[in-house]
Amino acid sequence: MVWEQEDAQVAPYIDSVFAAFKKLPENSGIEIVRTHYQTEDLRSQFQAASLAGVPPDLLLGPSDTAGLYAISGFIMPLDGMFDFSRYNKPVVEAITLDGHSWGVPVSNGNHLMMFYNKKLVKAAPRTTDELFAFCAGPAKQLNLERCIAFDMGEPFWLMPWLGAFGGWPIEGKKPALDTQPMRDTVNFYLDLKYVKKFVPLECDYNCMDALFKESKAAFIINGDWAISGYQKHFGKDFGLCVIPKLSKTGLYPSPMVSGKYFMVSAGAKPEKLAMLKRLLEFYTSKDNQVRQYQVLTRLPALKAAGLAPEITSDEVSRISLDQILKGRPMPMATEMRAVWDSARNYLGMATTRKLEVDAAVRKMQENADKKIAEMNQ
Repeated sequence: MVWEQEDAQVAPYIDSVFAAFKKLPENSGIEIVRTHYQTEDLRSQFQAASLAGVPPDLLLGPSDTAGLYAISGFIMPLDGMFDFSRYNKPVVEAITLDGHSWGVPVSNGNHLMMFYNKKLVKAAPRTTDELFAFCAGPAKQLNLERCIAFDMGEPFWLMPWLGAFGGWPIEGKKPALDTQPMRDTVNFYLDLKYVKKFVPLECDYNCMDALFKESKAAFIINGDWAISGYQKHFGKDFGLCVIPKLSKTGLYPSPMVSGKYFMVSAGAKPEKLAMLKRLLEFYTSKDNQVRQYQVLTRLPALKAAGLAPEITSDEVSRISLDQILKGRPMPMATEMRAVWDSARNYLGMATTRKLEVDAAVRKMQENADKKIAEMNQ
């Protein structure tokens, strides 16, 4: 039994790998049941099922919830089961906590980048000065709703800019939210929204995606998971680049980098472990990792696959890898859950002008500290 939270367009690929695995002679009679959940639902359902003693065998998802599952005893450490030296180091680091690796990496990245419509934009901006000059000038003639679309309410989109202002949301296991870089980042958001008016006033993920696909925004900041869909939608007019260097600081935005991982439930029956090991090694074999890139445009986690000519010769993979190298591993510390929740709440209040920036950032820190204290009781 496998639970996942992938986009609908990824499901056929997952099923095709499972089908190929079942065709191998040693796997006759094996049944694999895949169930899809939304990201937050997957977390709550897996916790509930684990507490009730009826969890799925495998979980496929990002690394950010793995810390919670690990300290709760819901997933098992996999150090003795797999050779993690075969995988790229940063993607393994993002699933490592307290000296143990808690998931088998399936893809490398899960990071934000910038995409653009080549019908509207002739050349990718290298700096925010270049980006804003386009938005203030040529973009005005294009009859756009907004120049740049991204999800300003979701703190995952805030983190690259926080990095560009010299901050990061957590130091070790301690939140670092009440900082000058965070104040600068939130003020940067307010300037984009209310002064420059380059971004939508209110726009969630589906809204920003629609604006970009309907050519009502020239640029979008979205994840590598969206590449294959945009390639199909825009064809030769699809452009991508690293998020431009922040001219004010000279630093590049640093998106959080992790990947997608298979985690093995601590409740998986011992007699199933050999089969689960075979399945995960098959899923992340060189051939399947290369095919995953060809089908989904996701960079492989397996070192050997990353060196394959099908990947090294491709412009999309080259730019995506360049963005990964400008990013930082997503923290796996369980304290990040409090950081996400608190940042989401008070970022929303600041960007809708319900709270002054200084007050919002202070409360962001206080609330995260309070939640962590409650978690540790």
